[in-house]
Amino acid sequence: MSCAIFKPRPAIEWPTLSLALFIYASWAALTYHQAALPWWVVTPLGAWLLAWHTSMQHEILHGHPTKWRGFNRILASVPLCLWLPYESYRISHLIHHRDERLTDPFDDPETYYWTTADWASLSPAARWLVKAQTTLLGRLVIGPFWIVPRYFWHELKAIRAGNVGVAGIWMRHTLQVTMVLLWLIVVCKMNMLFYVLGVVYPGASLMLLRSFAEHRAAADPKQRTAITENAGIFGWLYLYNNLHSVHHEDPMIPWYEYTAAYKANRERILQENGHLLYNGYGDVARRYLLRAHDAPVHPLDRAP
Repeated sequence: MSCAIFKPRPAIEWPTLSLALFIYASWAALTYHQAALPWWVVTPLGAWLLAWHTSMQHEILHGHPTKWRGFNRILASVPLCLWLPYESYRISHLIHHRDERLTDPFDDPETYYWTTADWASLSPAARWLVKAQTTLLGRLVIGPFWIVPRYFWHELKAIRAGNVGVAGIWMRHTLQVTMVLLWLIVVCKMNMLFYVLGVVYPGASLMLLRSFAEHRAAADPKQRTAITENAGIFGWLYLYNNLHSVHHEDPMIPWYEYTAAYKANRERILQENGHLLYNGYGDVARRYLLRAHDAPVHPLDRAP
């Protein structure tokens, strides 16, 4: 049973469109005035805006905020984080939404689990890096350093293998990144090392906080997706995707209706997801800051 309230969708979802315009305007204003601001203002505000932008991209790839797909794609495609093409993210995330394959290292492109064979092929140093990221502290500190180069290597292999679709995505992305860099370097006179390490990196870490404990391997697909209640300001940052079971049950619900949908179906959702529930991200940190959320190898692939 879906938690969606069936009603006609408006041609334009103004809360989402307004939010997108606010994020872009705020990012432009912050980067334009960054030279006059201390780093301890630019870094948290910039990281927040980049994480917020990623949440907005996630909302848009699910068919929001208008009925015009071309417009939606243009709205989401500005690469503020520089490294991830929107179209690549869109394709992999929609594959991730095959809930019967959630967390499977063969079929879920967003899983952090490994097969036994792939785990055995890793070097000792790589195993250490992976194990460190099973803790929240390791995921936040090491996560972007691990994820971005591996993603680039995967994309490069696809292009070298003759994947025309991936090559086309990167051609468009290169043009889009060039426009962002022209703004940052020519107009804003921004130090790009600071932008990458002081804005992009912590922005990616903020997104990894949300995704850290939102999925866990289980035999029942519905018990693989968590709920994080009482997220406070992080609920706004993540556009209430902390209520992740709601999102996986019906990805077409707009972000501003998540809370009502969850409250109306809370008892059923928690029963179905096996009460995989956290009381805010402070609860996630208390449990897993220095303790592993799970073993790296997928439980259904581990030797008995």
